[in-house]
Formats: sequence, C-alpha cells, structure tokens
Amino acid sequence: MWYALVDCNNFYASCEKVCNPSLAKRPVVVLSNNDGNVIARCPLAKALGIEMGAPFHRCTNIIQKHNVAVFSSNYALYGDMSRRVMDTLATCAPYVEVYSIDEAFLLHDVPHAEAQHYALSVRQKVMQWTGIPVSVGMGATKTLAKLANHIAKKRTDSGVFVLSGDSYCQSLLEAIDIAEVWGIGRRYERMLQSHGIYNVWQLINADDSFIKKKMTVVGLRTVYELRGIPCIGWEDAPPPKKTIVSSRSFGRQVESLHELDQAAAHYSAIAAGKLRTQHCAAGAVTVFVSTNPFKNEPQYSCSATVVLDMHSAYTPDIIAAAHTALCSIYRQGYRYKKVGIMLTDIIPYQELSPTLFMHMDNYEKRYRLMQALDSVNRQHGRGTVYFASEGVVQPWSMRRKYLSPRYTTHWNEIPVVR
Repeated sequence: MWYALVDCNNFYASCEKVCNPSLAKRPVVVLSNNDGNVIARCPLAKALGIEMGAPFHRCTNIIQKHNVAVFSSNYALYGDMSRRVMDTLATCAPYVEVYSIDEAFLLHDVPHAEAQHYALSVRQKVMQWTGIPVSVGMGATKTLAKLANHIAKKRTDSGVFVLSGDSYCQSLLEAIDIAEVWGIGRRYERMLQSHGIYNVWQLINADDSFIKKKMTVVGLRTVYELRGIPCIGWEDAPPPKKTIVSSRSFGRQVESLHELDQAAAHYSAIAAGKLRTQHCAAGAVTVFVSTNPFKNEPQYSCSATVVLDMHSAYTPDIIAAAHTALCSIYRQGYRYKKVGIMLTDIIPYQELSPTLFMHMDNYEKRYRLMQALDSVNRQHGRGTVYFASEGVVQPWSMRRKYLSPRYTTHWNEIPVVR
C-alpha cells in the first residue's frame, strides 16, 4: 500500500495563470490581505529574487523593471480551483485525505514496479483536467510521502519521486536537512542539531530512547514513519474544529461603532457558515478589536465573550451575540485596524438539546433556512445573499487593488474565448 502526497506548485500564482493565458511567460506574484506582502510566486518571479513574505512596497522597483504581474488574493478563485483539484484526485485513488487547500494524501495499492508510472499519471491528469501543476511524492508512510514530495520539487525535473527501494539510500537522505521532515519544527531542529543530528539519515538511525525522551512519543512516531512503519492514522474527513476564527485587517482604519458593527456582522456570517459546513453549533461568541500597533497614536485592544442561551449555527444568533460583545468593548477616540470573531464551545448537531425557550422544531426551521442561504452562496458566490447588518458598501473592507475576476464562480466574470 502506497501513500502519495500531491502538492500544487505555487498554487495561488498557478490559479492566476490558468485563468489568464497571457501570463504564461510573465512573472506572477500574489499579495496577502490588504496587499501587504508577497505570499505566492511563480518560478519566474522566484528567479528574479522576489522573496516569500517580502513587503510589497519594497518590491515595486523589481516588479516594474521586469513587468511582473501582481494580484491581490482571490479566495473565491483559489477555493474553487482547489475543489476541482481535489475532485480530480478522487478519481485517481480509492482514498483521498485533503490536507490543506493545495495538498492531499492518496492511499492506493499500486505494484512497486508501477509506482513511478502511477505518480506521473496523477500529475498529468491534474494538469490536463485543471491546468494546475503538481508535485507527487510516494512512500510507505505519510511522512515518507511528504519527504518524497520535497525531493520531487527540489531535486527532479519530472515533478514526481518514489522514496523506496534503491532511492531510499544513505547518500540521498544524508543530503536532506532534518528541517524538511514533516513534524520537525524549529525548536526540535535546534535541539537535534545540538546533539549532532543534522540530516534525515542521522535521524532515522537515532536511538529510540533518546528520541522519546527529547521529543516524546510523537517524535518517536515521526522516526518510525521515516523508517517505513506507518504510525499516523488516515482521516477520511478532517475532525471538526474546536475553535473557528474569522478576522481581517481593515483596508483603512475605522473609528465609528457603526462600521465596526458591520464588519463584526460580516465576519460573524463567515464564521457561522464555516460552522455549518462541519455540521456543528457554537455555544459562545468572542469579539476582539485592536488598533494598529505600528502607528504612533493611542493604542487599544480588548475582547469580550457572550455565551449563547442555546448552542447555535444560526447566523442571526451569532450576529446578535457579536453586536452585544462589541458594544461592551467599543471605546471612542481610537482608530481601529482589526475586528475579529471567534466561535468556541463547539459541538456536533446531534448533541443539541432543546431549552425552555427553544423547541427543536423551531431549530429545524432555522437550520433549513441557513441551508437555503448556503446553497445559494455556494452556487453563485459568497455574498450573493447576505444580512443587511453586514453593510452594503463596506468601505472598511480590506484593500484588494489588484484583484483578478472570479473566473469560475461568477457568471459576469467568466472568461470569454475570442
């Protein structure tokens, strides 16, 4: 049985190129919220020396000089392209575990002699069906598949690598730093290096008792995985989140309670939608606000929590609780940079129980109403149907000066072939 990790290459930048063929030979970068920093680069942009996380304003000279295409983060496009990639991968293996927006594990029983061909076929199929380039790493465990994917990206021209048999050799593993191992963070990296363990081969051959003492049983599982012994379980569906946060920095600083309230309602609606996708309800709503710590002006940050009478995923309940919490912490005279919503005390729908003031029949009616709202927004794009309290104009929304069209989710923005 093989584990394969499929990772989309430069995903955000690749999405922009897929939908705009004129960008095929141009460097492309994608910016973070409010167009602050570079968060994605195509290979051509990397070759120019544009670094990941670099502030946008520091890159303007090189961007202008080399005609680099710049885009604001287009989450509607990236989310839909991710769905298309994952749907394609579902046709390539009987088991698929979506790990992130641009990564997925596959589990498939492929003969050893056919593993390389299988990896190439997966890569070709995703490219043909979606236009997104991917790297494929295969191994006997998830950790080895992750490591193989790193090798596929950095050390091969084909974009695939099978870490097994002759390829699982000392010379290769000695050349890979322990920082590239899934689960080895900076703290563990420094600790291992202080004990003379610098590469993957040394980690594989480390003493078990030493690893367990210094890295607990979790670290020992990582080492076993590197040795080809599966220790990390398979998840057909990710477990429900215990906390859901929805927050963005404003495109400009906000002073009025009215605009803060609109933003809080908007992020409450987003958080409630995420809550419903995992078929759960929340028991508490927390609102937090903060000013810009980088400005030489009065500073303020605070948070407040409202406990709901009954666990709910009904957006008006979440918005009402957020409004109550926000009013309790709002202070005049400050220029706010951010407001956020956090949902906690999350439980599955099946654990809900009625209260004196709420019968389950009423709850079911609310649930069906939210289902209808979510269905419309899935088909026609987020925000097609929204609550008036979220605001119509939303002047506080984040800056996205270089936003590309929603090519795949909005009828008026579908690309036209001439």
